Amino acid sequence: MNIPNDPIMLMSFLNTQLRDNYSSLEDLVKSNSLDQKEIEEKLSNAGYHYDVERNQFVR
Repeated sequence: MNIPNDPIMLMSFLNTQLRDNYSSLEDLVKSNSLDQKEIEEKLSNAGYHYDVERNQFVR
């Protein structure tokens, strides 16, 4: 899976994927061979964190 590099675009892309296709961030990263730590760090630097209960990245 080719994911956006820009943090805002990445957050939007991931939230859409989480809403439409995956029950958790863990499922999304495992299914697409992504680095969860790298994603969370990049989005954390932009002021976002993953909310497990909402299954999305939020401020």
